[in-house]
Amino acid sequence: MTSSVTEKTGVLLGGSGLIGGTLLYYFKTQAEGRINVLAPNSKKLSLRDPDDIRRYFEKTKPAFIINCAIAAIDSDPQLAYEINYQGTLYLAKAAQELGIPYIHLSSAAVMPNGQNLAEDNRLPLRPDLPNYTKAKLMAELSLEHLHKVGGLDYTIIRLGIVYGAHDHKIQGFHRLFFAIVDRSMPVLFTKQGAMHSYSNARKLPYFISQVLENRAEFSGQTYNFVDKNPVSLSALILTIKSYLELKTPREIYLPFPLAQFGLGIMARLVRLITRLGIEARMPAELMFLKNFYETQTLSAAKLRRSSFRDPDPEATIFTELPALIEYYVTRWEHLNLIEPFNKEFFDPRRRAEEFLHTPAQLLQEIHEESDQPFLKQCPLGSAGQERA
Repeated sequence: MTSSVTEKTGVLLGGSGLIGGTLLYYFKTQAEGRINVLAPNSKKLSLRDPDDIRRYFEKTKPAFIINCAIAAIDSDPQLAYEINYQGTLYLAKAAQELGIPYIHLSSAAVMPNGQNLAEDNRLPLRPDLPNYTKAKLMAELSLEHLHKVGGLDYTIIRLGIVYGAHDHKIQGFHRLFFAIVDRSMPVLFTKQGAMHSYSNARKLPYFISQVLENRAEFSGQTYNFVDKNPVSLSALILTIKSYLELKTPREIYLPFPLAQFGLGIMARLVRLITRLGIEARMPAELMFLKNFYETQTLSAAKLRRSSFRDPDPEATIFTELPALIEYYVTRWEHLNLIEPFNKEFFDPRRRAEEFLHTPAQLLQEIHEESDQPFLKQCPLGSAGQERA
């Protein structure tokens, strides 16, 4: 009876993505009995329909709202506006009227290029900004306005380049990773010295939990949630190449004008293929091609000054790479998206090989292991066990 009285119910939008799925797993396993999270999909709750939002929140009356939902980054102006901006505004107004916290996930896309950028470094709102950037920037500005004029209890969490396992879509960092694994990146589409900030998806739930439990500290604030040290894009690409023992990409830096020229040719080819009735499209991330050649690093100083304590301070994109490679390469192989890699590297116990060639021997091994405990081998407190 005690847990049902103290348990808070929140609503999370965007639960099917990497960030949303990681948060759902955390609240399901780490906060059981304290926090229950509802994650309606777009059929239950459309951010484009204010009536949907009003009915849903009038019925559920949650204790907080977390918004991870976004339209695809290459969406047209209407969809980007309706989901990334207007949907955010609707959710914020619902939170304001209910008197509950609103946690908004934003992006470094709203910031200029440069080094050690603080939270108040933002792009000016201009008509020529990409639809994604413009909508996310407008959302931040409107949240600040609602806080000033209506007392909205909000926190903006700004992410860099997000990495983590269990993302079932090939997007963001994982698009770059896939291009290396698929051997479709012959040279380096960046320049020497280009640095970027990265955000560890599995650490984010711990920060959001701290944010929810300490509203006096975090209300009305924006935080860059990024790893302490920025990363050289070329060093990251070459490290992935080394792990996979690939010959490409070559350590040749393709100048941006040439990359832009090649991108234009590819775009024309895609349009031609589409006219022939074959479905094809350019990767959405290529709209930010110029960013591959520019440095953008976010300051984590404000985050470090807060009461949040990093659950795994030594973890970086480089320390996580072996696990990420094993997960994604295995997944993409199973989906026949890439050619098979060396199974001994990704299946150290060679169980897949035994299953294929010596199933009787494998069966005997598994039967001999059947007396080992199962549930007790699941360390729920381990940060490395997230599932989306």
